[in-house]
Amino acid sequence: MASTQKNKTSAKVRPAGFPTRQQVIDFIAESDQPAGKREIAKAFGLKGQEKIALKALLKDMADEGLIDIGPARAFHKMGGVPKVTVLRIVDVDDTTLIATPERWEAEGQPAPRLRVVERGKPKTRQSALTIGDRILARTEEAGRGWVAHPMKKLAKASEELLGVVEEGEGGKLWLRPVDKRIRKDTPISDAGTAKRGDLVLAEPVGRPPRISARVTDILGDPFAPRSFSLIAIHKHGIPHVFPERAEEEAVVASALALHEDKREDLRHLPIVAIDPVDARDHDDAVWAAPDEDAANPGGYKAIVAIADVSYYVRPGSALDKEARKRGNSVYFPDLVVPMLPHQLSSDMCSLRAGQDRAAMACHLTINAQGKVTGWRFTRAVIRVAAVLAYEDAQAAINGQKDHDLLEPALKPLWACWALLQKARKARDPLALDLPERRVVLDERGKIVSVAVRERLDAHMLIEDYMIAANVAAAKALEAKKAPVMYRVHEPPSREKLVALKDYLATFDIDFALGQVVKPSTFNRLIDRIGEAEEKPQIMEQILRSQTQAYYSPQNMGHFGLALGSYAHFTSPIRRYADLLVHRALVGAHGLELPAPKGGMPPERTSLSGEDQENMGRVGEMISQHERRAMEAERETVDRYVAAFLAAHVGDLVEARITGVQNFGFFATVEGLGGDGLVPVSTLGEERFYYDEAARALEGVESGDRYTVGQRLPLRLAEADPINGSLRFELPDLPAPRGGPLKRDRMRPGTKRGRPANIRHIGSKRGKHRR
Repeated sequence: MASTQKNKTSAKVRPAGFPTRQQVIDFIAESDQPAGKREIAKAFGLKGQEKIALKALLKDMADEGLIDIGPARAFHKMGGVPKVTVLRIVDVDDTTLIATPERWEAEGQPAPRLRVVERGKPKTRQSALTIGDRILARTEEAGRGWVAHPMKKLAKASEELLGVVEEGEGGKLWLRPVDKRIRKDTPISDAGTAKRGDLVLAEPVGRPPRISARVTDILGDPFAPRSFSLIAIHKHGIPHVFPERAEEEAVVASALALHEDKREDLRHLPIVAIDPVDARDHDDAVWAAPDEDAANPGGYKAIVAIADVSYYVRPGSALDKEARKRGNSVYFPDLVVPMLPHQLSSDMCSLRAGQDRAAMACHLTINAQGKVTGWRFTRAVIRVAAVLAYEDAQAAINGQKDHDLLEPALKPLWACWALLQKARKARDPLALDLPERRVVLDERGKIVSVAVRERLDAHMLIEDYMIAANVAAAKALEAKKAPVMYRVHEPPSREKLVALKDYLATFDIDFALGQVVKPSTFNRLIDRIGEAEEKPQIMEQILRSQTQAYYSPQNMGHFGLALGSYAHFTSPIRRYADLLVHRALVGAHGLELPAPKGGMPPERTSLSGEDQENMGRVGEMISQHERRAMEAERETVDRYVAAFLAAHVGDLVEARITGVQNFGFFATVEGLGGDGLVPVSTLGEERFYYDEAARALEGVESGDRYTVGQRLPLRLAEADPINGSLRFELPDLPAPRGGPLKRDRMRPGTKRGRPANIRHIGSKRGKHRR
């Protein structure tokens, strides 16, 4: 009965005859579905010539500003929002996502900002909504604003194009994309004042397949210093300009008194900061000394002092909201997009030598076996004795360089670290020694070199102190039953382990799936390989089998570090998760300080009620921001590598195959990085088989085999700094190192020399031969 009544209400009888303007507006406002020309005509019983007149009326009403057109040619009241429409998420206010209509053509009226209200938790981290996402949503007015209820997450549209203007035949302008995944250039229909060679932002015009680009913003010379980073910033939508209010708060916060009388005074200790030589900020420092307590024979006491960012960035402030929106700092070779304004990130919250600084101190008690047996947290004032580069600290320990702090600071730190190493060895965390690239620039922003960062004991020393402090922070909060933002790293999925097993089988390496997989399982596997030539690629494959770490208030442990409880505490300048952990410690351990006088909201520095309530949502957001930063940083390094190699096009380079597909294989320059494709069409006249499990291409006649990890000389055919892509060709040399496939090592299930699970493909020339 209720259903029947509802249907009658929906099918409200309209007056016969041609509608007035007000009747059209009323119908659109009352309609429970998108109201297009067809629905309006049907409601008023219009036919024939009346439909043509209706079309003209609707156009006049739109011109008069009475109605507007939305997605699917549905009309809505000007200034209103369709009841079902496509929105784009553009901002976040605390933990509430803000969206605007994807299309808004009401001249003189700003697009409405809708609060996105999600029902329940997302099923996966990948399905969680974030800035830049498109959604189909049901909308409604609520109070003085609009609310959006997501119905479906939509594929991202390429609304904004980023590329370089190029000139083709007849002077026609084209937009060459900076994203190497986009293979086609786009014709430019409106270049404005942009000229050939400019890096520009553009918007697509028209409908597929006749899409063109209209330039909306000129970013400048793509080869100028910092342009590669600007490309990544714009492409990934990384916030890089601080709101005026946040800048003002940073100035006020940087002038706050330290309250030395309310803090633990550690200025007498020779605390040192050990960082990369090119570090942009210094937010951690360490100290250690033998424990004089007779109950801890052979043990040590240590302090990990971290910049007290929570004192300067208060919950709910403009600074806090902007830091949460960014999630983390983003580090490019030529610039940093900081999480906090420079007054804090590179000044008051950076631990400078000889200057008093506010710190959160983690006091650790370590026994002779390297186990952390006790901890406490205080708010302190410290004065860093020195800021040392890893290389300088290592040289002092090795006796290669004199330093005043060798005896009072460095030797005790190394002695205490020797104990922590014992505990690390007993834990046996995942040990993948994979190189990290470092781009070195000159004063003009030009590339001097791209090299692998050297791995020193000093790096591992600082890493182990930070891990100890992070564990202590998590356990200290658990003991108080306080909220914790955990750093979670779950064990590999069965699907990835099956893929790893198949891959290892191509090297005659057994990997049992029935075992309980621990980090030590992979370490023993690496030990079995020894120093074989295929070790680097096997380690890379093990890395690919791991899950991606994320932030969550739910503790799932940290598989890679072999730890049951782990949180990030040591970098609150550059990670929002660490700031939340600091706030939780302030509240759980009663570390509030007197409220500042004048102009610094709010008084609290501990977790707010809203912080605690939204920990899950915040964890999802900052995990997404972290992945965004990692991708942007990696792409930027690839662009610098391509720019560095652009002067070597035509040269032979030593390369290693990093991936194989049926259309060719990818390779990277040894010791330099940068992935490039060798298309299968360039491998010769013969046909090739693609072995999916072994990730290999094999020539039918020659037996030449190209597989992941294989080293071989290649000719650099192209290096494109704009999108960071490389292209290689085989040189006119003998068969690649590793030679033809050894038939006696083929896996079971082969037939006539061909593995059972491989597919037949060919070069372009090979296809003509079939």
